[in-house]
Amino acid sequence: MSTKRTMTLNLTEPEMAALEELSLKKDMTKTAVIRQALRLYATIDARVVNGEKLIFEDEKHGKKAEVIVL
Repeated sequence: MSTKRTMTLNLTEPEMAALEELSLKKDMTKTAVIRQALRLYATIDARVVNGEKLIFEDEKHGKKAEVIVL
């Protein structure tokens, strides 16, 4: 396992509220939520860089929406 490093993360009240909500909802620590979010973002970014698109699909209503990643 790689060496862990420490950093300080400053969040706005809405960002912290979202983090706390996800932490409770997923039964994960806030650190685990941030780590998972970072891995997910890295995966999405790598695929978008390779020309792929990120699409959300609502099969029930027959709708699709492309997510633009900046």
